[in-house]
Amino acid sequence: MVFAPWRLWTRRPLWVKTLLGMLIGIALGLGLPDQALLLKPFGTLFVNTIKMLMLPLIFCSVITGICTLGRRHLDQTGIKATFLYLASTTLAICIGLLMGWLLEPGTGITLQHALPPSPQPHPTLEQVLVALVPTNPLQAMAEGRVLQVLVFAVALGLAINAIGRQGVPAQRLFASLAEAMNKLTQVLMNLAPYGVCALTAWLAAQYELALTLPLLKVIGAVYLGCLLHVLGVYSGMLVLLARLNPWHYFRGILDAQAIAFTSSSSAATQPVSIHCAEVRLGVSKRVTDTVLPIGATINMDGTALYQGVTALFVAQAFGVDLHLIDYMTIVVIAVLASIGTAGTPGTGLMTLTLVLTSVGLPLEGVALIAGIDRFLDMARTTVNVSGDILVSVLIARREGELDLATFHDPEAGEELDENSRQ
Repeated sequence: MVFAPWRLWTRRPLWVKTLLGMLIGIALGLGLPDQALLLKPFGTLFVNTIKMLMLPLIFCSVITGICTLGRRHLDQTGIKATFLYLASTTLAICIGLLMGWLLEPGTGITLQHALPPSPQPHPTLEQVLVALVPTNPLQAMAEGRVLQVLVFAVALGLAINAIGRQGVPAQRLFASLAEAMNKLTQVLMNLAPYGVCALTAWLAAQYELALTLPLLKVIGAVYLGCLLHVLGVYSGMLVLLARLNPWHYFRGILDAQAIAFTSSSSAATQPVSIHCAEVRLGVSKRVTDTVLPIGATINMDGTALYQGVTALFVAQAFGVDLHLIDYMTIVVIAVLASIGTAGTPGTGLMTLTLVLTSVGLPLEGVALIAGIDRFLDMARTTVNVSGDILVSVLIARREGELDLATFHDPEAGEELDENSRQ
């Protein structure tokens, strides 16, 4: 009986435990402030662990993602799909930044003095461009120069692909390292409830935080941004690039969206996405076999949008003024980090950490987001899956491999669904 509460705790889903960790931390900070301040070292340890894993995970994942695409997918169809995915991700991060700028979700929290001041000069565009290429890649990684590390990862991945068979051992090495880093990330995510509890307890005790309204504004901003991206950008791409009625597209992907929203897993939704693309929308199997794997590797529209909103939330909460070059850096980092990291466990928080680091924002802000990350994950996964199917439709239409009769048929695929239920 003594261990019954512990067994009950361990059986809860991770997102429930993380949310409870944040709520318990706030309660401790407000109810027992003196004791809660003692938890700061544990929160700092959690943040340091995130920093430790961040760059190696993204570095190996980006290289593996480029190698996974390889020459097999880099034909004309694959290049078109890759361009559309990256363009859509760029628009998504811009919408996220716009939502964060307009709705100002972090203005209800004042943490300007939560951390010691660390003024950073804002470089000019010329300085940023010159600094893209690291003189020493290892030094760039050691010093946390995110953009330089990502540029080197992309260049190395392309070079490994270019040497063909000789690059296979390197591909296997980085794939194994990526798997090892994913395993470490899973372990870290299992410890997230405790790290989040410690950080939020310290913040609440130190600054008597009133978090409810600002965090609700973050959720609202992300959901509104996702809605605008799907209904606005995706509809516009269908009309302008394919001359198709968006209504038929949205009707055809409802099943995939429902699974994505409830499971928060792109991998779990993949079979349903294939079914929706081929059976309900009339996309040829050749196109889905080429385009959907690319989407699973690089498409992170929802995650990119979420990063834009949450980065501005953290900046506003900690009183950090961002300049135009910072916004441009966030866009570039979000797009580059999407290569190879889609579907990776803990991707949302890890890439958010990458974005915050790139513009000098405090990583303590991750703790505030982690407690509500599950609710945000539901929306961003739905957008990611919707974008995967969208690009397959666009490519099929451009290459004459879209069955328009199936695309316009409101009952397409329903007979198969009925037979599968019997």
